Amino acid sequence: MRITVFGTGYLGTTHAACMAELGHDVLGVDVDPAKLAKLEAGEVPFYEPGLEEVLQRNIASGRLRFTSSYEEAAEFGEAHFLGVGTPQKRGEFAADLIYVDSVIKTLAPLLTKPAVIFGKSTVPVGTAQRLGILARELAPAGDDVEIAWNPEFLREGFAVKDTLHPDRLVLGVDRDRPGRAEALARDVYAQLLDEEIPFLVTDLATAELVKASANAFLATKISFINAIAEVCEASGADVKILADAIGHDDRIGRKFLNAGIGFGGGCLPKDIRAFMARAGELGADQALTFLREVDNINMRRRTRMVELAREACGSLLGARVGVLGAAFKPDSDDVRDSPALNVAGQIQLQGAAVSVYDPKAMDNSRALFPTLSYSSSALEACEGADVVLLLTEWKEFRALKPADLDGVVRAKTLIDGRNCLDPEEWRAAGWIYRGLGRP
Repeated sequence: MRITVFGTGYLGTTHAACMAELGHDVLGVDVDPAKLAKLEAGEVPFYEPGLEEVLQRNIASGRLRFTSSYEEAAEFGEAHFLGVGTPQKRGEFAADLIYVDSVIKTLAPLLTKPAVIFGKSTVPVGTAQRLGILARELAPAGDDVEIAWNPEFLREGFAVKDTLHPDRLVLGVDRDRPGRAEALARDVYAQLLDEEIPFLVTDLATAELVKASANAFLATKISFINAIAEVCEASGADVKILADAIGHDDRIGRKFLNAGIGFGGGCLPKDIRAFMARAGELGADQALTFLREVDNINMRRRTRMVELAREACGSLLGARVGVLGAAFKPDSDDVRDSPALNVAGQIQLQGAAVSVYDPKAMDNSRALFPTLSYSSSALEACEGADVVLLLTEWKEFRALKPADLDGVVRAKTLIDGRNCLDPEEWRAAGWIYRGLGRP
């Protein structure tokens, strides 16, 4: 099948490469010439394990190309996928749909034959219905243009697997205008359906809400255990053992119950805020007020990390702080709303000399926080440190041993913001070890 993917950011590039991997002919579309040049050269403009190999393999096979021409895309595609960003509006909680709207306003007037546009971007409920009306008004093909919604559920670090072997596929279709969307989606995802991956067909609004609800639930689960961590710190209990204990209950589960400095990235923070904003617009504002506290708890953990660093040093003014981790999670170079960089920046503002190291996110970190100092290794970041902060649980940081840092630091003090090291091992080696929610 001939497929177009509009937007070649994290979502769009992954989807385009993986659809080509499934055997389709794919055309990626973007308005950024620099990004297109990188992709055409087989370079992924962000870090995602395994994606570059998939990209290069399918460019070489001829199944994957890129263009800035909407005219070419409109003529080429049988199925059009929309994968542009929906950032938070400046000064508001609501999602900014300028890029989503722009794709429809540019593409629809070029659609002279029947077409299906599958939205993958995370959007407020009601967006698909509105875009369908807009597209049919603008398109020469009129009522033969359909909008369906096919939300993505990608985890950064596992995006290729989550696209080629997802745990479910969701498709929202316009129940009032039955058309070709479901049949076309079944053709696109035929290999996945052969693996008996669940395929849920819903109305448009439900499909939009599935993604928003999934992110809200995950954020709530993380903030729940971080709220319990606050109680554990006040009472001397151990949140890690507590999480293990309640995680054995299959109604609760252990995943996403790791207390620490909280969630970040380009999805959860802005998506739960947009969900709250949209509920308010719909008159259901009381339904999601709990998400405000989810957000507040998440931000409090960053402040708590700064407090622990200050306690460890007595005063941050003039202190040397080694920071391990800048990405919002391991196996990613994404620093959007990163708790690690936020903590590093707060500590620097209070007068400390902060040195940061991350295996993959250094360039993005420099672009966002140019005033921080950056090191070329974990040992260099910790050189002469009065306190070491572990803020992203990269495998190489989890593998650190006390002896690795003994001769490097000025003071043997470690604050584990991800509770990923063994406290007894570090304390036995003469280190002061602090974890969040742990005695």
